[in-house]
Amino acid sequence: MNLTRREALVVGAGGIAVAMLPLSANAAAIDDVISAFTGGASMGEGDVTLTAPEIAENGNTVPISVEAPGASEILVLASGNPTPKVCTFKFGPASGSQMASTRIRLAKTQDVIAIAKMGDGSFVKTAATVKVTIGGCGG
Repeated sequence: MNLTRREALVVGAGGIAVAMLPLSANAAAIDDVISAFTGGASMGEGDVTLTAPEIAENGNTVPISVEAPGASEILVLASGNPTPKVCTFKFGPASGSQMASTRIRLAKTQDVIAIAKMGDGSFVKTAATVKVTIGGCGG
């Protein structure tokens, strides 16, 4: 099979267009999850701490911890995963502290986002980039 230069460019452009589709769909999925959690309210910065490794050798088990004094809920998202919503931690009035830790699975290098709903109804957000050397979602 002989491809002309024009045909090769068309095939290459089509491949790039197809590759870009999941990125925009994933960004829309993240926005939908955030909107559902916040009810469309604006988010501030601060009062929430996300601890994650800068480099994770294996994306199958990445340790993270989140802390937000005074929070009633904390939502954790992984922006590059096929399903971005990782978990939601809920804290009741008898909670000694608003802190949780777990291990998550990351498909590739991406941002891990934590959004905390504070006791007064406001929302605060923070993020950390985790570089993954071996993906944990089949990659």
